[in-house]
Amino acid sequence: MRTHTTPFQILITILLLLSPDTPTVLTNSLNIALNDDVLGLMVFKADVQDPYSKLSTWKEEDDNPCNWVGVMCDPYSNRVTELRLEGFSLSGHVSKGLLRLQYLQTLSLSRNNFTGQINNPILIQVIKNTQFVNLSENGFSGSIPEQLFVQCGSIRSVNLANNKLTGQIPSSISSCLTLQNVDFSSNQLSGGLPSDIWSLTSLRSLDVSNNFLDGEIPHEKIGTLFDLRVFNLSSNNFSGELPDKIGECLLLKSVDFSNNYLVGTLPESLQKLSLCNVVNLRGNYFAGDVPEWVRSLKSLENLDLSVNNFTGLVPNALGDLESLKSLNLSLNRFTGSLPDSLAKCVNLSVIDVSFNLFTGDVPSWVFGLRLKGVFLSGNQLAGNVDFGQTGAGFDSLEVLDLSSNSLSGPIPSSIGEFSRLVVLNMSRNSLIGSLPGSLGGLKGVSVIDLSHNWLNGGIPNEIGGAGSLEELWLESNYLTGSIPDQIQNCSGLTTLILSQNNITGTIPISIAKLTELEYVDLSFNRLSGTLPKELTNLSSLVTFNVSHNNFEGELPLGGFFNTIPLSAVCDNPSLCGSIVNQSCPGAHPKPIVLNPNPSRSNHGSTALNMSHKRIILSISAIIAIAAAVFIALGVIVVTILNLHVRNSMSRSAAVALTFSGGDEFSHTRSPSSDYGKLVMFTGDAEFVSGTNALLNKECELGRGGFGVVYWTALRNGRSVAIKKLNVSSMSKCQEDFDREVKKLGTIRHANLVLLEGYYWTPTLQLLINEYVSSGSLYKHLHEGNDENTLSWRERFEIILGTAKGLAHLHQMKVIHYNIKSTNVLIDCSGEAKVGDYGLAGLLPSLDRHVLSGKIQSALGYMAPEFACQTVKITEKCDVYGFGILVLEVVTGKKPVEYMEDDVVILCDMVRGALDNGRADECIDRKLKGEFSTKEAISVIKLGLVCASQVPSNRPDMEEVVKILELIQCPSEGQEEIE
Repeated sequence: MRTHTTPFQILITILLLLSPDTPTVLTNSLNIALNDDVLGLMVFKADVQDPYSKLSTWKEEDDNPCNWVGVMCDPYSNRVTELRLEGFSLSGHVSKGLLRLQYLQTLSLSRNNFTGQINNPILIQVIKNTQFVNLSENGFSGSIPEQLFVQCGSIRSVNLANNKLTGQIPSSISSCLTLQNVDFSSNQLSGGLPSDIWSLTSLRSLDVSNNFLDGEIPHEKIGTLFDLRVFNLSSNNFSGELPDKIGECLLLKSVDFSNNYLVGTLPESLQKLSLCNVVNLRGNYFAGDVPEWVRSLKSLENLDLSVNNFTGLVPNALGDLESLKSLNLSLNRFTGSLPDSLAKCVNLSVIDVSFNLFTGDVPSWVFGLRLKGVFLSGNQLAGNVDFGQTGAGFDSLEVLDLSSNSLSGPIPSSIGEFSRLVVLNMSRNSLIGSLPGSLGGLKGVSVIDLSHNWLNGGIPNEIGGAGSLEELWLESNYLTGSIPDQIQNCSGLTTLILSQNNITGTIPISIAKLTELEYVDLSFNRLSGTLPKELTNLSSLVTFNVSHNNFEGELPLGGFFNTIPLSAVCDNPSLCGSIVNQSCPGAHPKPIVLNPNPSRSNHGSTALNMSHKRIILSISAIIAIAAAVFIALGVIVVTILNLHVRNSMSRSAAVALTFSGGDEFSHTRSPSSDYGKLVMFTGDAEFVSGTNALLNKECELGRGGFGVVYWTALRNGRSVAIKKLNVSSMSKCQEDFDREVKKLGTIRHANLVLLEGYYWTPTLQLLINEYVSSGSLYKHLHEGNDENTLSWRERFEIILGTAKGLAHLHQMKVIHYNIKSTNVLIDCSGEAKVGDYGLAGLLPSLDRHVLSGKIQSALGYMAPEFACQTVKITEKCDVYGFGILVLEVVTGKKPVEYMEDDVVILCDMVRGALDNGRADECIDRKLKGEFSTKEAISVIKLGLVCASQVPSNRPDMEEVVKILELIQCPSEGQEEIE
């Protein structure tokens, strides 16, 4: 129970002060002060929620708090000097109790759940009274107040990272001359850096990464920051060039300007940073060569110049960087070969030069160093692969990616010597020969991808020795033989892709022991026999494709196979079951019934009739076959004539695309042609022969506000979707276009349509996307018949997949702007893939009127803030569109439906039904099978919350994903969202 100072105690204290016994007086005075610290902390504790009782040692009857968890005191005065409560899961608000801690110097409340406005008088005063403040990883919101840094006292370090702060960095920060460390990273701050920020001459660390800051980096006086050690402006919208005097900050150890819009070449002053360990310029528009003076950065450990426009040769000077541990030059336009001088970088651990224009052989020195990661994919490397026999890499290499090159020859048997290898990717090359049995020696390997090569022979039995294998990709080769039983030893296998080979035999029953299997594709082989019934025990299956084989017998019943799509089992003529609409023969033969009054004449007549029927049937079959052949020949002739006419027209008219030298193709509009560069992020740029127009009207997949989508195929048979953008409103500047599309090209996620490449001229702009075969969500919801309607589980997984895709986009600082059911595609396994993201960034300026015109087909999905010029457009507009999409998926109704006498707004209709307790009546009546009504209503409630009219009331997409996962697997006692 809390003690109070009574009038009697005050009187006693006064008497003691008048007493000649001075030590006693001082002791009691000190006790009163110590009680003040106890009182302040107890007030603080009373205002927070402590779900895990982390503050249980805080008790008001204690004389002082110095033994309390998270509290540190001065050893002489026993006054509280530090309060460190990191990761205690505390929530609530920071109360005025902390103001009583008069000697507090360090306050760290990071990794908790505190909320409230940062612009709070109490919080401002608490920060100004301390020297070191860390409020990172909480839920503080609002703008950083100007008064926080006015008469800022003795603040030396302020960390507000990973909150929800908005607005601009206050200009008053420039007057807080005691500041040494500033971290405002991972918020939603906007505007530019204060022009006088370089007045902070004591500054040692500045981190404002992962915000929406823009404008140019102030150049003036940056060279006066003699104590600056860490400079991080990454993942913002800064433009212009690097300050030319940045090298005057001689003590800099880390420079990170990645993922901005910076241009120009590397300033020469950088060579003065001899103490610098990290230089990260990834994801900008720097151009030109990498200069030879880079050798001056003697202390450099990490150099990342990836995703820029650097050209020329990689300088030999890099070999002088003996401290270098990580080198990333990927996604540039470097040519030639990697310099042998890099062999001198004995501390090098990771090298990534993928997606450039490097030629020659795989450098032999790569396997002589103790590298952990080697990424050489997407280049033009050729020749055989030689790992050597005694390479140091055998004991260190964990990731080897040689994919998408022109490598030939066999896979060396010494591959099994890489004892630490986790990922092996040699796909999309021209490798020949058989799979070496030494692959089984890769005891720790998780991923093996040897797909899209010319490999032959069988899958070695030794593959079972790779006991940690999770993903095995061998599709599009010439493999023969059977699937080895020993694969059951790979107990953690989740992905088995063997499609498009010549594999024979049956599916071994032992595969049913691989309980972690999620994705299985055995299509386009020569497999036969029956499908083992034990496969129904694979409870984690998402995809199981055995189409285009020779399987027979009845499809297994149970588990995944109750809902397996027809496309996954098609072209197996002898398969039977309800899925393939072919009844299986009865288990018992029909009984023979004898005629009790047999007659010779009748028997003869019957035999004659049956023989006559057989003859008639045979003649009919022959006629049908002949007619089919004749029709087929006619179709071929007409098609050839059409192709001839179309090719003739395309030579003289406007839409023919042909390749030039493998890298470029022309867009013919007139006798003079515009030429543009084709950029493929996947390393595959060969389309099917140019006799047919690439943008073929007959291959049109759909139209939208940003352009028309066509289907076409690459030479290896893989399909892609080409979006011809409406160039009348797109960016006319190649640099702007390249910048935006390159950023989109770096995005990789299972629930996002992959951007595989692009093409630009002033008059023709194309995006080359992954082709998703099963069409849009809109088609599945509104154009299919009742028999093929999506089940509840399929719908839920689509909602969850869409949420995950959007959450990843928002994590990458990309707003979709145009979420709707036509932009959510469904792949062959039923997985949702969000497409058409980030296209608004290709507009010359983000004008709401233009943007609204582009997405007018998204009527009903558009957030209300689009109509208000004063409200900032954020990721919350995507959350609104997602909420409407959720309601569309659950109800099966369009966002806006026009009736004869009325217009029905889906969101309003569902909200009204929920308010009247009739939400279950909104669930799509076409849903088949068992599903939980409570689960469906919980999803409806989530959709309505996401579609709130007020942006701040909508959850983040990461929160949406967590809620959906809770709905799917509710905790004990929690079955729905209230």
